[in-house]
Amino acid sequence: MTDTTSVPNGWVCLYPQDDRVIEDNNVTEDNRSTSQTVTMSLDNRGLAYADGFFTTMGVIDGLILWSDYHYQRLVSHAEALQLNMNSEELLAVLQLYAQQLEQGMLKLVVTRAAQNVRGYGYTPNANGSDCEIWLKATAMRVSTELQLSLPDGNLVPIQPNASAICLSSQIACLPPPLAGLKSLNRLDNVLASGELQRIKAEPLASKLASTLGEGLLRDMSGQWVEGTMSNVFYQLAEEPLSESKTAFSIHKDNENYLTTGQWYTPSMAQSGVAGVMRQVIIDALSTTQYPVIIRSLQGEDLPKLTQLFFCNALRGIMPMSSLTLLSGDGVDF
Repeated sequence: MTDTTSVPNGWVCLYPQDDRVIEDNNVTEDNRSTSQTVTMSLDNRGLAYADGFFTTMGVIDGLILWSDYHYQRLVSHAEALQLNMNSEELLAVLQLYAQQLEQGMLKLVVTRAAQNVRGYGYTPNANGSDCEIWLKATAMRVSTELQLSLPDGNLVPIQPNASAICLSSQIACLPPPLAGLKSLNRLDNVLASGELQRIKAEPLASKLASTLGEGLLRDMSGQWVEGTMSNVFYQLAEEPLSESKTAFSIHKDNENYLTTGQWYTPSMAQSGVAGVMRQVIIDALSTTQYPVIIRSLQGEDLPKLTQLFFCNALRGIMPMSSLTLLSGDGVDF
């Protein structure tokens, strides 16, 4: 597996060793690093059948954020998709890239290698199928201006308050081997994200649209499961709340934001992606007075919400100040 210590521009193939890289010698004073172009075969099963998975990792000070959790994703996804991959060795290579990148994002894509089998099929192997491993390193700023201390002492970024909206798009329900995986088939999320962008871009968009940070999605069974790019956590009152909610309001900068009251998060057993940050928060609250409860979020629950936030491994916690329902009514937090 490639263990280069230089960070290339664009995609590289970590495995098999990339001998298809074409160097572009158009180096200028403003761009002293040699750019690289990687070609992917049209027979790649990730391209043809979405046969693979991906993960996106934030990097700060040369370290992969939540690397233990990303490692568990590598192990669990390789097992679920029956891929022959040395996750420990791969993580070590990723850490070398992170050291050189210093600050930014690593996106890893793993696909099943092409086989001499027609159609969808592949030849079973006791150790799993061979795979191709692709990596893109992107220099970018990972937000750390506002951070929240978790009960276990770890710090997680927390974003400014935003608003959310229930989307009409729905995500697929999947069988147990696939539910919860960050597979390459994300078309339902693509279409949902497109819906959210259309709402934001409406010519007569309301003030709410300008503050929209995320959209809440149902699966095909009608349960509200996650955001377009994130997992969701929520708190509930026993009855729908009146207009005055001061008794329930907790400002996002409050250090007790995560430890005051009972948080719930939907199950990933039939749909959605079991995200890295979701598991970080579940584990961090597991020994507190209010461990996270896995609970489905139904339509009748939405008017009873008292708190709502989305989360992912790059942006951390994204608190919401309001949620617009499909009916057009709003719930304020």
